This record gives sequence, structure tokens and C-alpha cells, in this order.
Amino acid sequence: MNTFGRIFRQFVSRRLRRGESGNVATIFALTLPIVVGGAGLGVETSYWYYSSLKLQATADAAAYAGALEKIAGSNTAAITTAATQTATDNGIGNGTITVHTPPSSGPNTAKKAVEVILNQNLDRMFTSIFVEGQVAEQARAVALITDGSKACMQARNPSASQAVLFSGSTSVKVTGCVIMTNSTASDALKVQGASGVQADCLISAGGVVLNNPVTTTCASPITNALPASDPFGDIPTPSASGSCQNVNGGKTTQTIQPGTYCNGMNLSGNVTLSPGVYVVQGNMKINANAVVVGSGVTIFMAGSSTVSMNGNATVTLSAPTSGTYSGMLFFGDRSGTAAQSTFNGTATSLLTGAIYFPRQQVNYLGNFSGKNGCTQVVADTIQWSGNSTINQNCSSLGMKDIPAAPSIAIVE
Repeated sequence: MNTFGRIFRQFVSRRLRRGESGNVATIFALTLPIVVGGAGLGVETSYWYYSSLKLQATADAAAYAGALEKIAGSNTAAITTAATQTATDNGIGNGTITVHTPPSSGPNTAKKAVEVILNQNLDRMFTSIFVEGQVAEQARAVALITDGSKACMQARNPSASQAVLFSGSTSVKVTGCVIMTNSTASDALKVQGASGVQADCLISAGGVVLNNPVTTTCASPITNALPASDPFGDIPTPSASGSCQNVNGGKTTQTIQPGTYCNGMNLSGNVTLSPGVYVVQGNMKINANAVVVGSGVTIFMAGSSTVSMNGNATVTLSAPTSGTYSGMLFFGDRSGTAAQSTFNGTATSLLTGAIYFPRQQVNYLGNFSGKNGCTQVVADTIQWSGNSTINQNCSSLGMKDIPAAPSIAIVE
């Protein structure tokens, strides 16, 4: 009897244990989706956070790349392309990119800046058990360009050796501005011979070679700087209009009018240029002992046409002080090929305004500058061997600032 009771109790105990196992299995099966979903939410939250950080870093890099392109003087399309390529290289994938310059919102809408907005959708993994649809992420970055200084001379060639060269016995004093070159060559800015240079600073995207001391406000020349943008890149190219005009070489005194000069200009004697825009198709030569005067004039040298001024000529020319070509005295064609223009004159000569030859070398030989020292030179390369005093404060004469030593910062 005792044996039967023992067997019965063992049987009941096993049945109870089987019931408990069944309950645990049922509870586990019911709670498994919650456990998996919770774990998945933790994993996906970390993934989303990592993706948002990566997307922001990509936006920052794209905005910076766009700002570099803007400094180079590129248009909005090129800036957008540079930003888009950088975003693609950093893994934006199927996301979208929007580029604004200047920014479309925020505190920098009126400043020199590039805004990049990135959008992407992330697929759900574990959390798709509970929620349908993708996770939308957005990142925004604004790269602000700040010009550290103002230049009176800027050489735009990106790689030329001696893009800015001071030679001979030249003596140049630059007040309130710097001398800047975009060239990355090791000798992009060079001072040689007995030349003397005074400036707020010498700034080079490459190196600086000084064969004799210079006087600067900054402690030492700045090298490996970011290249500066084209200060006149947004000024439209003058177009030829009307019939061809000619200079009468047989007259000792004459007044000529704005218009298109299809055969260039050969100026002798006393010549007065009336105010306006002159489109010169061919070279412009100012001969020895000529006296050339004109105010409110802009002289556009079409193609690869050059300017040549004789050292014995007296040239007194000034740019317009308002309008489209305000402050622009000589304007070299952006589509021209390599050439050289030479500016020379007597100590009483005055060239007031900007000498802008983005595709030519400018040789500045004259012992003169503009009214109150207001002459600006922006050219492919610059060689200076004259004696001049140049000033930066020329806004009263309609001249604009030339940026130098730009910097880029992600500010939003």
C-alpha cells in the first residue's frame, strides 16, 4: 500500500511540473515580440543617432566645399556641383541635397555664405513590427566666408611662379591694404633687387620669397592662405554696339566718344576721352609725349587686346563713380588668352580706378598712382617696377573693396 501511495505522488508531481512548463512557454511566447521590439528599439535608436551625426558631418563638409568654390569665384551652379559631389563622396546615397547661396533662412541671409540642407530616409528594422514607414532625417549647415583683410593688389593665377614680383629699384607703399596672390607656388610672391615694399601684409596661397626686407604691419608674411575670390567677377562684360569708330591719328588735339573701336586705339598728341564705355577690339597704344585725359571712363579690352603706355606719356584717367562700371577703369576680357599689358607714365600721370586683367599679366612701370593713391590692380600676374603710393580707402571714388585672406567657418 505504501508503495502504491509513493508511485501516485510521483505521478501527480510530474503532471504539475508539466503544467508549469507549459505556462512558462506560453508567457514567453506572448512576451517575445515585446522583448525583441525593445531590444530592436535600442539598437535602432543608436543607429538613428549615428546616422544623424554622419548626416550632419556630411552637410558640414558639403557646405565647406561649396564655400571654397564660392571663394574661387564660381557661379551658383558650380557651387552646387561641388557641394553635391562632396555629399555624394561622403555617402549621402539616395538622399537629397539643396544648396542656397546666400542662405535662405537664418542670421546669414545677407552675408557671403553657403547653405546646405540634406534629407534622407532610413529603413526600419526591428521597429517595423510596430510602425510602418521610413524614418526621415534632415541636416543643415551654413559655411560663412569672412574676409580677413582688404587688398590693393591681387594676382589671380592659381599656380604661377612669381605671380606677384617687385623688382628693380621700385618703391611701393601700400596703405590700409595688403598685397595678395592666389598662386600656390613656393615663390608666388617675390621681392628682389633693390625694391622696397611697405604694406599692411603680404599674403600668399603659396610661399613668399624676400631677397631684401619689407615693411609690414603684420608680424610676418602669411603663407598657405586660402585663395581670394574675384572682386569683379560679377561685373558684366561690356558688349560692342553701334558702328566702328576710329581715332584720327592726324590730329594733334581731339576729343573721342565712347563706342566700339574695331581697329584698336593709337593715341598721340592731346586726346580727351568723353565719359562712357569704350570697347576696344585691338591693342591700345599711348605714344611718347601724348597727353591723354578722361574722367568717368571704362576701357574694355576685348579678347586678348593689350594696353601699352609709353613712359614719356602723361595719362590722367579716372573711372565712373557710380553705375554698373563704378570704379572700373581698365577691364580685360575674361575670355582672352595669355597676354601682357604695360602701364607707364610720368610722375604727373594719374590712373584712378581698377586695372582688371584676369587673363593677362600687368606690368606696372610708371612712377604714379591714382587720385589720392586710388589705383587697384587685379590681374592674372603682376610685375611692379615703378614707384607708387597706393591707398585702400577709395569708396568715395566709386571703387569697391578687394577681399583678401578669406576664412571659412561652419556657423549654423
